[in-house]
Amino acid sequence: MSPAFKGIVNVGVWVLFLVGLAALAVAFVRIVGGGIGGKAPELATMTAYFGYGMAGIFLSVVAIAITRKRE
Repeated sequence: MSPAFKGIVNVGVWVLFLVGLAALAVAFVRIVGGGIGGKAPELATMTAYFGYGMAGIFLSVVAIAITRKRE
């Protein structure tokens, strides 16, 4: 695998991972923050953030596994 491709893949994996963590953090903040004196957060919004977060982290792990097999 060429070094340029490895660099692009590494950047993509890190972006997916960080976006996944950020989406999970937003989901948990909405869950916790909505229950403290505020109106209840919408279930669809929380589910979407949680789903995006889990998908981002899962896809980053899959991309890492694929690049490790190709070495």
